[in-house]
Amino acid sequence: MWNNGAMSGQVYPPPPPAMVPQPQPHGQVAANNWAGNDANTLLVVATLITTLTYQLGCSVPGGYWQDTLAADGKQKPHEAGDPIMRDKHPQRYWVFMAASWMGFLASMMMTLSLLVRLPVDSRQVRWSFAVAYSSLVLTFIVSQAKTHISIDIVIWLVTVVFLWLMISVRPDHRERILRFFCCNREK
Repeated sequence: MWNNGAMSGQVYPPPPPAMVPQPQPHGQVAANNWAGNDANTLLVVATLITTLTYQLGCSVPGGYWQDTLAADGKQKPHEAGDPIMRDKHPQRYWVFMAASWMGFLASMMMTLSLLVRLPVDSRQVRWSFAVAYSSLVLTFIVSQAKTHISIDIVIWLVTVVFLWLMISVRPDHRERILRFFCCNREK
């Protein structure tokens, strides 16, 4: 027989459960810090940067020698499988490899920092992001081989400083900095 709950003291239909606050994803920050990125977004970015820098380290611009050439006095000797860039542009090769390694290590540090639930706005996460991203810029610039190597390194340093400022400075100060360097107009 159907029981409407009057005898047992129950109300039909039962009331909805009490609202329990849902936990926020780890590392989530307020909207005014670092553009409101959460840890999951940054984990995806760090994984992509890790993948790119690993691939860059495995496939050097210019390719690899396909043949072995013994020392004959006319040309520099090489073995099959050696990077061509290392023989033709040794400084660029080592800067390229160092940038690739720095990007890989910084993105791995960022990934591990986020996995152990360091706050997104911590200095370690911000610094590793700036180094990893700017290292990608440096590997691209060095692989083009059209500028002097010192200019490439200066561009990398400017990129690191710019990223660090944009990540670390509060939005209202960031706007003033951008206006000073870019527009310098009075409103």
